[in-house]
Amino acid sequence: MSTGPSRRTALGLGAALALSTVPAFTAHAAPGRPTTSPLVPADEATTLWYPEPADEDLLIEQGLPLGNGRLGALVGGDPAREILHVTDASLWTGGANDTLDSDGQFPYGRDDFGSMTLLTRAILSLPGHDRAAVSGYRRTLDLSNGLVTTTYTKDKVRHVREMFVSAPDDALVIRLRQAGGAPLTGSLVLSGTHGETTTADTVRHLASFVGTFGNDLRYAAAVTAAATGGTVSASGSRVTFTGCSEVVIVLSGGTDYAPDHATGYRDPDADPLRLAQAKVLAASASAGETLRDTHVADYRSRYDRFSLDLGASTGRQRRLDTWSRLAARAADKATPDPELEASYLHFGRYLALCGSRDSLPMGLQGLWLEGNTPDWMGDYHTDINIQMNYWLPDRAGIEDAFDAFADYCLAQLPAWSKVTQEQFNDPRNRFRNTSGKVAGWTVAISTNPYGGGGWWWHPAGNAWLCASLFEHYEFTQDTAYLARIHPLLKGACAFWEARLLTITVDGHEVLVDDHDWSPEHGPQDARGITYTQELLWSLFGQYEQACRILGRDSEHAAAIGELRKRLYLPRVSATSGWLEEWMSEDNLGETTHRHLSPLVGLFPGDRIRPDAGDPATLKGATALLTARGMESYGWACAWRAACWARLKDAEKAYQLLLTNLRPWAGADTGTAMNFFDMYRVSDTRAIFQIDANLGTPAAMLEMLLYSRPGHIELLPALPEAWAASGSLKGAGARGGFTVDMTWEQGRVRRATLHSTGGRTTTVTAGGRTTTVTLRPGQSAELNALVG
Repeated sequence: MSTGPSRRTALGLGAALALSTVPAFTAHAAPGRPTTSPLVPADEATTLWYPEPADEDLLIEQGLPLGNGRLGALVGGDPAREILHVTDASLWTGGANDTLDSDGQFPYGRDDFGSMTLLTRAILSLPGHDRAAVSGYRRTLDLSNGLVTTTYTKDKVRHVREMFVSAPDDALVIRLRQAGGAPLTGSLVLSGTHGETTTADTVRHLASFVGTFGNDLRYAAAVTAAATGGTVSASGSRVTFTGCSEVVIVLSGGTDYAPDHATGYRDPDADPLRLAQAKVLAASASAGETLRDTHVADYRSRYDRFSLDLGASTGRQRRLDTWSRLAARAADKATPDPELEASYLHFGRYLALCGSRDSLPMGLQGLWLEGNTPDWMGDYHTDINIQMNYWLPDRAGIEDAFDAFADYCLAQLPAWSKVTQEQFNDPRNRFRNTSGKVAGWTVAISTNPYGGGGWWWHPAGNAWLCASLFEHYEFTQDTAYLARIHPLLKGACAFWEARLLTITVDGHEVLVDDHDWSPEHGPQDARGITYTQELLWSLFGQYEQACRILGRDSEHAAAIGELRKRLYLPRVSATSGWLEEWMSEDNLGETTHRHLSPLVGLFPGDRIRPDAGDPATLKGATALLTARGMESYGWACAWRAACWARLKDAEKAYQLLLTNLRPWAGADTGTAMNFFDMYRVSDTRAIFQIDANLGTPAAMLEMLLYSRPGHIELLPALPEAWAASGSLKGAGARGGFTVDMTWEQGRVRRATLHSTGGRTTTVTAGGRTTTVTLRPGQSAELNALVG
């Protein structure tokens, strides 16, 4: 397993640092090209591999994902018939959806709210390459290089198929090679998924289509090919290559979506068809190896910021294909497979790198769809799922993957503010402000790219989105970023100034949330629910900090600070011994419910923690977490694992990781062949939901490193399975630091702290504590902690 670039491959990254990225579907300058090979050698790379192609009908469970943050693809690896499901993050139906239903809530359909959909279902055909005609088959997802490779032998000739989605070239590339003089003949059919007609440009050898949704979103896709030897032609929906020694197929496409409320979330000057054609023609002018190296250098410039070693697996484990290895780990619970578990974390990083960059953020399924009817529209759920999607980037050395989430919230703010102020106090809305006042902004449980909400209002959704946004500042200490998100924090506080109610509890006046619910169960008219009270305590404190750091809105910050002091804070039930969820001693919902809404102050919040605060509250939170159980859906297990890591219970956190790693075979949850987390929605069907793939790795890192501004703890919840030896490099810590460390027999052996913006922090390990003061850019060896 690779723990970082070798000297030879690192030399190829110089050009990568200067490579441009593509901000949505726009024209871009020709990218820089690396001058030396940036490839991590095969024997050093972290890979997932399989001895068979994906089943065409089970692509969501078996296909391998590719992406550049805007374009995504699922590929199956069949030698003769390669199926590619290609998406653009902005290919959404629907719209503003700002006319409420009769109950004062939002419509939630594929036409009104909208849905993410496929751009194209393309098919690459190589006649005569049927599975029965080839041997030595292997398909691989190379996490170190960002490539999917299929290899096999036909008639004693070795064939290699490389696939990737390049950010610098903004295109999906398929490179076909053979060693032995066997000419390549085949075609790629470009088909839209919404009834479009594909046409050919016979002069430029490309096929393309264009379309417009009912919401006036314009989109297009195009494909071409270039070859060494032989010929390339185009006809109808097909690009054909004949008698070639090497073929490079390039596909691109996109929409006229723009993250701008003022233009209706459209770019009126965009011409998707012209752009798609220009991009594929420009990329196809470069050699396949050049395109690959450009992509790999760009990818590795981000991927290689972080490395992880959880210990060595056995030779027998390493020889197993990935699906067999998952099954073996589940069957033998007593024998860890640390390299498999580390690869699961790296797969989460890979998905974040591929799914979140210079475009819309990752929703429920990221960039990877089975078809045009994803469950829950593939939307952005604001009551845990989108937040969980973005726990990982700052912790795992890919902090710029967070930018898409922040950019999205900022682009939606004008629409969210408008619909809140015009619609939230609708008399039919059961969550309306009984004060009669409304200000600022909030969201629905579901949101889309057009400022629209879906399903029910979610009053506390604004506070949780802000908590995630502010936590990114805690990691980066970037005041320019803090200034950008300040309007979101301010508007959320304004909403709660208008909403909070004063009640008397034990003779004291306190502020509580109005009629609300604890997602996603229990009464819908409760006041002072723990979920909201915890989020408001965090929001108000974060806004005060932001105003102080930025030197603005001091009077308003002081007023919000006074509200914070008056907030009702949750208590422990004398009846159950649990932290109360509904300001009631009684449990009004499902004991083992999937959501941990009342524990938001434990994780991702910090108000409840083992090293400070009220011990009785900590005990009540632990009791409630225990009652919720150790079995649930993948994302719910990820949240539980993060909470147990915060409580320093390493074995419970690790057990939940293993629960999510179980091979999916029709149960409620589990890991599919391609490492996607599967979520059963009926007795006959399951879907992919990405949040567990991103939340579980974040929980794993919480087991290895806990941080809050001013405090870092190393190995707070290290399980026995990883204790023998390991290392971590480039892990983010709140307060503006990154951490490198190695450990043996459960104790830190070496640790280095790097400041990326932080100044002073305490660092704790194994009962020892040291205080470190650094200037940004400085590093320090933590010798006082080495045991």
